[in-house]
Amino acid sequence: MPMLIGKKLRDIREAEGLTREELAEITGIPVPTMKRYETGRIANVGSDTLTKFTQHPRFSKYALWLMTNQVVPESGQISPSLSPDGYTSTCSPQKIQKAG
Repeated sequence: MPMLIGKKLRDIREAEGLTREELAEITGIPVPTMKRYETGRIANVGSDTLTKFTQHPRFSKYALWLMTNQVVPESGQISPSLSPDGYTSTCSPQKIQKAG
């Protein structure tokens, strides 16, 4: 069974070490709306939301995985589990300096 897109959005948010409030500030997606996506209360995520995610520089690396379940790390397309911070990071991503 394919992973629900709301679950994927949550995985991305958590891999980036963000709260829903922080995500709302970055993307403009209201916190209550994001919560409904993440919990599955809204199953169909709108194209506006997907565009905000896939076109944002911080989240564009997840675009292919978000839409297709595929990853191409050599092209910079990863899943949250391949994120440098991963699912279990305990430090704030703002404190980490990444080479680009």
